[in-house]
Amino acid sequence: MSFLSWMAAGGALLLTMALSSALIQRLPVSTAAIYLGVGCAIGPWGFDLLQIDLSDSAPWIERLTEIAVILSLFVGGLRLRLPLRHQAWRAAFRLASVVMIASIAGVAVCAWLLLDIDPALALLLGAILAPTDPVLASSVTVGHSQDNDHLRYALSGEAGLNDGAAFPFVVLGLLLLGPISMSELAAWAGLRLLWAVPAGLLLGYGLGRLVGSAAIALRARNRDTAAPTDFLALALIALSYTGATAIGAWGFLAVFAAGIGLRHAEVRAVGDDPHPEVEQSAAEVHPPAESLVSPNTVTESEMAQPAVAAGVLVAEVFSFGDTLERMLEVLLVGIVGVSLATHWDPSALLLAAGLIVIVRPAATWLLLAHSPTNRLQRLLSGWFGIRGIGSIYYLAYVLTHGVAGTAGRELADMTISIVAVSIVVHGLTSQPLMRWYDRRQARRV
Repeated sequence: MSFLSWMAAGGALLLTMALSSALIQRLPVSTAAIYLGVGCAIGPWGFDLLQIDLSDSAPWIERLTEIAVILSLFVGGLRLRLPLRHQAWRAAFRLASVVMIASIAGVAVCAWLLLDIDPALALLLGAILAPTDPVLASSVTVGHSQDNDHLRYALSGEAGLNDGAAFPFVVLGLLLLGPISMSELAAWAGLRLLWAVPAGLLLGYGLGRLVGSAAIALRARNRDTAAPTDFLALALIALSYTGATAIGAWGFLAVFAAGIGLRHAEVRAVGDDPHPEVEQSAAEVHPPAESLVSPNTVTESEMAQPAVAAGVLVAEVFSFGDTLERMLEVLLVGIVGVSLATHWDPSALLLAAGLIVIVRPAATWLLLAHSPTNRLQRLLSGWFGIRGIGSIYYLAYVLTHGVAGTAGRELADMTISIVAVSIVVHGLTSQPLMRWYDRRQARRV
């Protein structure tokens, strides 16, 4: 197919999704599952218009998935408005730490015992499959800044944190593929874990808070209604990511924390100078600033209010980020569908069942005990461990960092197959289960 033919096909797909949005929302299937089916249709399993082998395409897939993950992490962080000390964060911290480590260990043991995969390679596979996906989990995570539901908050925080928190264990898996000394292991623990994780979070949060506060103040002072907010978002993403990398910290964590920092700059701005309408209604908690403004109709006199400037800034970042995120979801899930014909491994069904049905639910149920979640929330948190673009990034990363041959092929086949199974299984269950959950929560309230 020519470039124009691919452009026409892409336009037809996007037009179909745009016009049938209301119908798709009523169907018990996620958009990611639809895009996966489209990828399968244009790949060797369907019309055979495109073939992708990750062993050959790993360098450009690594960069493409890297962009998708950091953009999604930033927008995801911006949605989380509650203070870090709020109890809704506690389950997220556990999911992204002890539950993630237990899942890595569980997947490694299952791969070793059930599929006879080398223990070091099995650990690396567990680390690759560790992150839950911030791109594909939109139906079960926080959809707007006023959503404080503990289940959605836990899954949102987990998806933001463990995309970066899994990186040390991917590096450890790479180290364990060869001979490793105690000094190298100590260096990994000190630099890659104890330093890189908190340093990335602190750097990103500080940059987000600083840049957000400065942008809000300058916009209000200059009454600037035409500032390029998309440039600001891209600059903050780039500076937090590259800055973290420069000091040996994890860039994914820095970008996620930068989104949270920018959001907390908005919270600080409306706390110091509330929106006039909120002031008149004497609201106890100031609503998100973006919910009180319409960016396209704000006048220069209104922009002088810091709360209005903050609302316009956040609303425009959301609009820009959501559009790019949806486009990248179409592209990357489609790539997974195309590559599935090349990398499908039926034995992955056994490992996928172990991860989705046993390892993740058991770890979540046990390790979220005594957290601010009820039984139903713990059960659903265990089920919604959606794997996706983050795992594809880590797979491409290890393929470009020394894993090749039979080991690389085995990792690629297992990862692509399990991600596809997760997209289908969770795509078919997420909307019905969350609608049922929302109804139960509404009745309890």
